[in-house]
Amino acid sequence: MQHKRRPNRFSRRGVLQGTLAAGAAVAVPWWAPAAALGADGKSAPSERITLGVIGIGPRATYVLGGMLKQPDCQCVAVCDVQATRRAAAKQLVDKHNGNTSCAVYRDFRELLARNDIDAVLIATGDRWHAPASILAARAGKDVYSEKPCGLTIELCQALDDTIRKTGRVFQAGTQRRSVANFQAAVRLAQSGKLGKIHTLYASVYTPAIETTWLPGEPTPPRDVCDWDLWLGPAPWRPYNHRYVEGGWRGYWDFDSGARLLDWGAHTVDLCQWANQADDTMPVEYEAAGKTIIARYANGVKLVLDCLETPFGQRPGWVQALGTCPVRFVGDEGSVETGDNGGIEVQPASLKSELKDVIAKREVGLDVSAHARNFFDCIKSRGKPAANSQVMRRSHIACHAAALSWILKRKLRFDPVKEAFLDDDEANGLRSRPARAPWNV
Repeated sequence: MQHKRRPNRFSRRGVLQGTLAAGAAVAVPWWAPAAALGADGKSAPSERITLGVIGIGPRATYVLGGMLKQPDCQCVAVCDVQATRRAAAKQLVDKHNGNTSCAVYRDFRELLARNDIDAVLIATGDRWHAPASILAARAGKDVYSEKPCGLTIELCQALDDTIRKTGRVFQAGTQRRSVANFQAAVRLAQSGKLGKIHTLYASVYTPAIETTWLPGEPTPPRDVCDWDLWLGPAPWRPYNHRYVEGGWRGYWDFDSGARLLDWGAHTVDLCQWANQADDTMPVEYEAAGKTIIARYANGVKLVLDCLETPFGQRPGWVQALGTCPVRFVGDEGSVETGDNGGIEVQPASLKSELKDVIAKREVGLDVSAHARNFFDCIKSRGKPAANSQVMRRSHIACHAAALSWILKRKLRFDPVKEAFLDDDEANGLRSRPARAPWNV
């Protein structure tokens, strides 16, 4: 299918030209339909951001729901290697749009070839996040990628380099940067009211490496499930239905950082932010029992608390605060928060400053504000809350911590060169070979 090429409406020049045009054309024909003028809760067509979705499982469905709430988002295409997921996604989008025009694709490269799509939501498995994001940016699309955004240190670097080279807007799916209670905890840590911050706590899954294969099963027809494309850059292995139904998690070939980035992409990221370290990362990492201890050049300690039961009891944490908890500790106090929206702070006198945030009880899983931040930045060409450079540093810190656990030794790291010091083995693990032709 051919699509008419059009200029990038949301480049800096395009935004300026659109503003000037809007200023010149102040009169509107009286017969223009309400929807065309942005009535009925919809943005005018010239202000809408056309969206394509790549990978449409449960997580993508949730995130897409938050995006479709935005009046200027118009989803026009969905893509998945599985026919059942393509059909379900089309039904969801068509119902929202009130028509049957949402296009479906098996191969995401066909979606990227469309010149009428402004941005993409990428919510495949981890192995595809960085390659698909890189190809999308090269195709002129702005990118919202679910986390972890890169399977390796090298891929996180390549993704950020590509975003900066192409001038695209990138938002990592670390949505807690846009949730009120996490924002308030970070502000408190940075305000000095807790004294000098000396220790940051990030909850993470206990790392694990699984290298076995599930029993091989007959490979479905490509139109039912494109197994080769599902594997993508990952090493080949025989098909098993459990992989494509979500059972890929935990397998080394498909997962990021021995599972550590599942939560660490969120919690370590928040600790980086609280430490005002978005432009750097810890310089030392060492696994010790059920923790991995990292240290910054400024002396601040980052404790990655490996939780064996992250969705059950979490020893050492305030259980009522929910999943993905973080804690920031200073000489004069501490603050802890999690996905349930509450905040625990010491000394108690500081609670009065947080009462409005606590009362809101925003939930850390909500993606609506993060999506709104992404769409606003598409129009302004500004940097989103979880832009590619923020992602690069926090993700690399997670990968470095995971490698210290894998190699069972202390690793020293140069945050400028983004390389381990005097450790060829660790440096060799910054990348993995990609299966041709899916390397980018």
